Amino acid sequence: MNAPAALQDERLAHGITVVDTGFVRPQFDAAYLVVEEGRAAVIDTGTNAAVPRILAAIAARGLAPADVEWVIPTHIHLDHAGGAGLLMRHLPRARLLVHARGARHMVDPSLLLAGVRAVYGEDVVARDYGELVPVSADRVLAAEDGQVVHLAKRPLRLLDTPGHARHHLCIWDEASRGCFTGDTLGISYREFHDARWHYALPSSSPVQYDPLALRDSVARVLALRPSALYITHYGAVGHVAAQAEMVVRQSDAMAALTRDLHGTPGFGQRLRDGLRALYLSEARAQGVGLGDREVLQLVEADVELNAQGLEIWGRQSPD
Repeated sequence: MNAPAALQDERLAHGITVVDTGFVRPQFDAAYLVVEEGRAAVIDTGTNAAVPRILAAIAARGLAPADVEWVIPTHIHLDHAGGAGLLMRHLPRARLLVHARGARHMVDPSLLLAGVRAVYGEDVVARDYGELVPVSADRVLAAEDGQVVHLAKRPLRLLDTPGHARHHLCIWDEASRGCFTGDTLGISYREFHDARWHYALPSSSPVQYDPLALRDSVARVLALRPSALYITHYGAVGHVAAQAEMVVRQSDAMAALTRDLHGTPGFGQRLRDGLRALYLSEARAQGVGLGDREVLQLVEADVELNAQGLEIWGRQSPD
């Protein structure tokens, strides 16, 4: 399967740049640089390996590291926040704004790293993420729901949006009428959203998936009537209502599948097979013009992580 050409950054309207962090493959994992009147914010950071790319994007906009005022991970999963500590070392004036549930893990990432190792294994974590750099406590701000911070005169509003994780924020940007949604509004790889088709799927990766909370969070974002979603996996999406509907419908189906299979012989394998069938069926319904094998290759990592998250949720709430 041919991957799309690597783009380290892509300029959008309203001073927004999509920075390809290079994680996993080209155009898989995004950080966002938002520039307003010579000031900048970074939303999501990718891993440590993304830091040179983000710094290059800052320089390409004619800015210095000291012009960055905010670093805002949507949540503390390492493909979104793993590079935050290292990045902060290069940004002398920036403050890290993070969900209150995640703030302490940015100051002392030892428990976070231990949890990630439990999911992925020590070798994978060492290869993909490296050591997490702590952030000085006096530079970390715990975000409050509805809190507004300003980039120059540009307001950015923080929304508590659990479902994918309890430590998840979405960031509403009035200037672009867009919302930086991390994983709350699902994932839609570049191969899945273009002029010909658009497919998105939910992320229930371990360990805090909650389908009812996800429904409420998606509805909260939709109530703002955004013209675009800036998703981490990957890029700007204009099919807002369609993406939201697909994500909620499949999340509901994933929860139902987990309930139906919970406690049955071969639960884990049957759950993974059911997820593959669900995602392939949905991709076909959306007219995705890729072969079955290509679709399944693109979602295979999500099948595994989503199944792990669903297994945990199923043990906690099987009925």
